[in-house]
Amino acid sequence: MLTAEEKRTLMQVAQASVDHGLQHGQPLAVEPGDYTGKLAEPGASFVTLNMNGELRGCIGTLEAWRPLISDVAENAFNAAFRDPRFAPLSARERDQLEFHISVLNPAEEMQFDSEADLIGQLRPGIDGLILSDRGRRGTFLPSVWESLPEPQAFLQHLKLKAGLPGNYWSDTLRVERYTVEEFGDEVL
Repeated sequence: MLTAEEKRTLMQVAQASVDHGLQHGQPLAVEPGDYTGKLAEPGASFVTLNMNGELRGCIGTLEAWRPLISDVAENAFNAAFRDPRFAPLSARERDQLEFHISVLNPAEEMQFDSEADLIGQLRPGIDGLILSDRGRRGTFLPSVWESLPEPQAFLQHLKLKAGLPGNYWSDTLRVERYTVEEFGDEVL
């Protein structure tokens, strides 16, 4: 669990990285040695940007391989300027952004013997999923349950996101689940 101060710091760094990107075209460079605790430890995160209640960008990492503070700075910049679904953020949009950060706990591979078995194990609102097969891969954060509350629909849309047919099934299908600690602008 992150402390309130760590959450505040991550949110400030995410916002500063976007602001730095608007001015300099690159993410904010953070020095992990300037931070302590979980912020300096390897961590995986997603930064989601919303504008007027709609998605404006979301980029993240699934595995912890760099300090969490660096991961958030890079992902905030990428969500604003490199999400292929959106044009790069403009300066006039900046004040309308809402920031959300999801810090991922390590993913665990799920064991199942059928699609029905997998669906029965899903925990709506709790599980984030990583689905992979045949060189394809996709993930949904737990927040996606808000728009896809039924486990069967959640799984079907995740398959589509991974570039597989919605009714796809294979014995080689791999699904991992993870949980997140999520917070937004309210921590400031």
